[in-house]
Amino acid sequence: MQRIAKFHKVSFEQFAADWKDTFGQEEESRIREIYEEIRLPRRATKGSAGYDFYAPADVILEPGKTIKIPTGIRAEMEPEWVLKCYPRSGLGFKYRLQLNNTVGIIDSDYFGSDNEGHIFAKLTNDTNEGRTIEISQGTGFMQGIFVEYGITVDDDAEDTRNGGFGSTTK
Repeated sequence: MQRIAKFHKVSFEQFAADWKDTFGQEEESRIREIYEEIRLPRRATKGSAGYDFYAPADVILEPGKTIKIPTGIRAEMEPEWVLKCYPRSGLGFKYRLQLNNTVGIIDSDYFGSDNEGHIFAKLTNDTNEGRTIEISQGTGFMQGIFVEYGITVDDDAEDTRNGGFGSTTK
């Protein structure tokens, strides 16, 4: 098995700014508590492909509702690799929990962006059974899988990234 990546926390300053941007003003001490409890993604077993991302705080998601979660995590990886993020399969199966972009794509050059490569998850409870999802702080809710990729023989991309959503098409 190739070892091609490492997870890190974003800085507290970056996390606090993104938390406030997402959830509004909250006491700095509470944001610090949340930040200190963030767990780096891990595989559950040696046969697991996915690295579990853990909820930084309690999440309650009613049917049809959406939430954006700043994970506090960034991924440093070798070039020519990508981190693909999906909802944990059990949550998708039981509750129809969906990532709004269906599959999150974290490119290797995102790590050096102005926002420190902070990974977000935007989730929707797409249940057709009226079930509310409750995810406790520290519980796995998303999984990331590292995948190697190739490029076309005539590829000539030279630009560098600076930013997140939509930054490579500007």
